[in-house]
Amino acid sequence: MLSLQDSLLVITDLDGSLLDHHTYSWQAAEAWLARLEEHEVPLVICSSKTAAEIVPLQKQLGIEGTPFIAENGARIHLTDQAGEPMVNGDARDYSDIVESLRRLEHQFRFTGFADFSDKEISDITGLTLRDAQLARIREASEALVWRDSEEQFDRFREALAADGLSLTQGGRFWHVMATGSGKGAAVNWLLDQLPQRPVTLGLGDGPNDAPMLDVVDYAVVIKGYSKNPVVLQRTDEQRVYHTAHHGPQGWSEGLDYFITQP
Repeated sequence: MLSLQDSLLVITDLDGSLLDHHTYSWQAAEAWLARLEEHEVPLVICSSKTAAEIVPLQKQLGIEGTPFIAENGARIHLTDQAGEPMVNGDARDYSDIVESLRRLEHQFRFTGFADFSDKEISDITGLTLRDAQLARIREASEALVWRDSEEQFDRFREALAADGLSLTQGGRFWHVMATGSGKGAAVNWLLDQLPQRPVTLGLGDGPNDAPMLDVVDYAVVIKGYSKNPVVLQRTDEQRVYHTAHHGPQGWSEGLDYFITQP
C-alpha cells in the first residue's frame, strides 16, 4: 500500500476518469483532490484533451503551472529551471498531420476535427460551444471519426504508418499522431526530466490509457464505456486495480484501494 507521505506522483486521464464521461464533472473526486493538495502530492494530467482545454481546467482544480500531457501524449507541457518550455522530440506539427490526412481523403472515409464546426463537436461530445472551440485548438495530433469499413481501416493504418503516423483509440475518437508518441512514451519522457523518480500511480479508463498504465508503478483501470477493453501488458497484477464504478467515483475508489489514509 502507498501512503500520502511517500514521494508520490499521481498521473490521471480526464474524460471518463477524473471527469464524468457524460457531464464532465469531477465533484465525486473532490475529497481526494483536497487530500492530494493538502499533502502536496503532484497531480499530472495525461489526457486526449488539448492544452487549450487543460490549462483552464488546471486553474479550476488549483494545479495551474504544473506539468501536463495533452493530445494523448503528442504534446508535453513542461518548463525547465529557467522557465523555458521543454518539447518532446517526437511531436509533429498539427498542420503537417492535417496535410497528410488530406492526401488520404480520396481513399478513405473519415472526418477530422479540422473539418468539423464547433457546433458539430459540441453535438458529438456534449461540450459547450466554447469548450468545443478549445478542443479544436490542436498542436500535434488530429482527432477523427472513422466512417469506412474495418478492412479499409487496416489499410488506413498502413498508409499512416508509411507517413510516420500512428493511430490510438480514445473514448469517442481515433487520434492520429507521430509514430512513437502516446501516453506511455510521454510519461516516461516526463519522468526522465525529474531530478528523482517518484512512485507513480496512474488512472485511466480507455484503450489509449493502456500505455500509460503499463509504465506507472501502480495502475487503476477505471470502469469505462468503450466497447474495447483496456488491455495491459504488465504482469504484476497485485499492482493493478479494476474499479467497480465509472468516472470520478471510480477514480476515488482506485485511490482508496492503493493509498492508506492517515
